[in-house]
Amino acid sequence: MKTHSSPRRALMLAATMLAMPLALSPMLTAPAHAQFFGRIVYDPSNYAQNVLTAARTLEQINNQIKSLQNEAQGLINQARNLASLPYSSLQQLQQNVQRTQQLLQQAQNIAFDVQNVDRMFRQQYGRASLSATDAELIAGAQTRWQNTVGSLQDAMRVQAGVVTNIDTNRTEMSSLVSQSQGATGALQATQAGNQLLALQSQQLSDLIALISANGRSGALTEAERAAAAEQGREQRRRFLTPGAGYQPGNARMYGNGN
Repeated sequence: MKTHSSPRRALMLAATMLAMPLALSPMLTAPAHAQFFGRIVYDPSNYAQNVLTAARTLEQINNQIKSLQNEAQGLINQARNLASLPYSSLQQLQQNVQRTQQLLQQAQNIAFDVQNVDRMFRQQYGRASLSATDAELIAGAQTRWQNTVGSLQDAMRVQAGVVTNIDTNRTEMSSLVSQSQGATGALQATQAGNQLLALQSQQLSDLIALISANGRSGALTEAERAAAAEQGREQRRRFLTPGAGYQPGNARMYGNGN
């Protein structure tokens, strides 16, 4: 009986050994999550996709930050362009113009006024009156001489005022140029340029006042000469008029009659 049981036992052992690979094969081919339930599994492709998505998101955020920075810088530049110039030369320029105007308004005898000029020329620089006495002719000549001298003095006063303005204008020009060079925006540069133009206008007004004063003195000088020539002809006519002119007579040279 022992002889027959040994082969049977060997067959059963062989069958068991043949069946073991078939029983173990499902376990070997099962996925990892089936073997380790609840454990996180590393997926390289999914990780790479997540990294790419995060990089793109970060790039978008950086672009938005740059855009906001550009907008902020644009607002800063706009604020600089709208900033007003903290310096004004208007008051000094107005004072210079007012000083020159006052000198012109102080013109002696004949003011810078059209009606005044017409009236004075009719009275003092017209044709010599045939009915005027010699004393009246002499008084008229003296008045015209005073007008000429006064106009020369007025011209020199205007010249002195313009020369005085040169120093203040130089200071203002230096300040305005410095403000223009240090301007932080377009508005400040424009305002500095406008004030420089105003300074030039004030200098031109001084030049016009100077030319006017010199022209006035020259015109009065010529008018005095013309009136003197006319008066000289009238006095010569009176001198040569028979009966009313020169009458010869005896002259007493010494008080004792010798």
